[in-house]
Amino acid sequence: MKRLWVYAALTAVTLVSAPLLADDAEVEVIRQALVRVTGDAVPDAIEPSPATGLYEVTFGPKLFYVSRDGRYLIQGNMVDLQTLQNLTEEREKVLRKDAIEAIGEENMVIFPAKNPQHEITVFTDVDCTYCRKLHSEINDINRRGITVRYLFFPRSGPDTPSYYKSESVWCAKDRNKALTDAKAGKTLEEKRCDNPIDKHLALVSELGLRGTPAIVLEDGTVFPGYMPADKLEALVNGKIH
Repeated sequence: MKRLWVYAALTAVTLVSAPLLADDAEVEVIRQALVRVTGDAVPDAIEPSPATGLYEVTFGPKLFYVSRDGRYLIQGNMVDLQTLQNLTEEREKVLRKDAIEAIGEENMVIFPAKNPQHEITVFTDVDCTYCRKLHSEINDINRRGITVRYLFFPRSGPDTPSYYKSESVWCAKDRNKALTDAKAGKTLEEKRCDNPIDKHLALVSELGLRGTPAIVLEDGTVFPGYMPADKLEALVNGKIH
């Protein structure tokens, strides 16, 4: 029975492997169904998924599947049983990358490598122990050809000491030095100014991040937690997964 089930599943995948072209009428049906549920939340895109009868719907970096009649919404992983590839994760990596790039490097604190080969984006909390440990190796990380782009993730939320420390870093004349000082436990001069921290926190929510540091690779893959410089170098070079 198990062998028959596997055969049937693989046959089904074969039948749905060819992507469908978007049907304007079906897309409109799905759009109207979503409007009834989400109100003002308009999807960024409604496109055919790899599986016949299902459309891919994206809201920023969030991905859902909706049946062509607009009745059923599915949240979860779509796996190709022939290749064993997680198609949902591959799409979500692209969506994460796009969402981060939309923030813009002008809204990040960047520690550039002298001879850049790779870059990572790190969601950081100035008071997080492991964020501080990671930053203590910033020179070594940069020396290995890895540029580090920081986004703020004060886990305590808005209007808290960690949030205001992040704001003081952003408002400092030398943000890189201020961030290094803050992570070393030094007291910063309190400053207030326009800043992107709320945008960073909104992105944190959209991405579903829970802890710091959260390291995002160039392809959109997320690795939670601290990683020493040597392992980080191996990771960005594809030597570990």
